[in-house]
Amino acid sequence: MEKYLNELSPKAFGTVKKILAEGKMKRRLYDMGVTPGVGIVVKKFAPMGDPIEITIRGYELTIRKSEAQTILMEVK
Repeated sequence: MEKYLNELSPKAFGTVKKILAEGKMKRRLYDMGVTPGVGIVVKKFAPMGDPIEITIRGYELTIRKSEAQTILMEVK
């Protein structure tokens, strides 16, 4: 099943299928290690839903909700 990263619930696991961002935002995500095929675990959401804390490649990363909306995930 496909979902965007911001639609996953806390403690959910998925694999990055595609990044729909363009330009500087896409480059920034790639620089942080968010690439197709990598696994992501959603740790928690901030009280107002933004930002989102995730675990990727063995480290904790916090990204904005607007960035998470551009990351298409494959969830089982």
